[in-house]
Amino acid sequence: MVIISGLFIFYAVIIIFYNRSWKAMPDFHITKTILQKEIKFSVIIPARNEDKNIGLLLNSLQNQTYPKELFEIIVVDDHSTDNTAQIVKTFSDIKCISLKDDQINSYKKKAIETGIAAAQNEWIVCTDADCVTPINWLIIYSSFINKYHPSFIAAPVKLVSSLEADHSKLNILQIFQSLDFITLQGITGASVFKKAHNMCNGANLAYRKEAFYEVGGFKGIDDIASGDDMLLMYKIWKKYPDGVHYLKSKEVIVETLSADNWKAFFNQRIRWASKAKYYEDKRIFSVLLLVYLFNFSFFILLIITVFNIKYLYLLLVFWILKTVIECPFISNVSRFFNKQNLLKYFFLFQPLHISYTIIAGFMGSLGKYEWKGRRVR
Repeated sequence: MVIISGLFIFYAVIIIFYNRSWKAMPDFHITKTILQKEIKFSVIIPARNEDKNIGLLLNSLQNQTYPKELFEIIVVDDHSTDNTAQIVKTFSDIKCISLKDDQINSYKKKAIETGIAAAQNEWIVCTDADCVTPINWLIIYSSFINKYHPSFIAAPVKLVSSLEADHSKLNILQIFQSLDFITLQGITGASVFKKAHNMCNGANLAYRKEAFYEVGGFKGIDDIASGDDMLLMYKIWKKYPDGVHYLKSKEVIVETLSADNWKAFFNQRIRWASKAKYYEDKRIFSVLLLVYLFNFSFFILLIITVFNIKYLYLLLVFWILKTVIECPFISNVSRFFNKQNLLKYFFLFQPLHISYTIIAGFMGSLGKYEWKGRRVR
């Protein structure tokens, strides 16, 4: 029990650190200065079998308040077997490139790399085909770049059940995903702001095209199926340790679809977990290991309880303590994402969250999962 207590103490310290860091990070607002450099963007969108969603994304991009002459949109169709490419081609002034490479392990990285090669502008902005961007997305990015002169920007993402319907009606899976996702988003913002470690989400990030090529792009990580976001972020951070920033603004929150079933959810989380063993950033690896061991300790307690029922009380105590230490952090982050209504489910979902963390972490270490209709190793 001493080990479990020690793990909890370290875990509590980390969560308190994240909470304080998130609260200390100011919200970014447009700065109106006399001399604003015109930032030109190339929006890169890798897409595979997204004919149900790609039109909504492209409409949101064409409705940007940012001057049309200052950004281009490039969709890279990754061997879609539906009408994705045909839908993209119905939009004017949008480039559609078909990915030719096959029999590779990282199609998404190849798609992004292909898009960047065709990009005409100095800044690359990435999002996914199952997303919708807010109207001030690019203008906020531009103002942030002018103020801080970064090389890499991580920005917030929010899960939604539909890109166009009422989001108020959620099932158990969607509620659980949302709570889990805002936790990850809070950790992302807090860790990047305090330069504790690197985290980001490929649905909403930007970097200088020059920085991408300076670090060799995806070279060295191009055989890893996942990691087009965090593994690249680390490469750029190594060259520009003060050039990696987090853009905390409600006006740049990109909405992305939640998984529509438990199988898809677990495959997504296993995919995310699978890249952990490739992290050269030992800071985040240490945090992930601690979090995994702390959650795994609940499984140990459950096994012990089978032989001695008195340990059930200890299990309940740690369950309550875990909730108490996490609640202030989740509460603060949920307000930013306007998800406060989900907090009432937080305590009840703890066993499910612990279980999925253990399972996804273990399965991710095996490095095999299904993604976009492909079996990935």
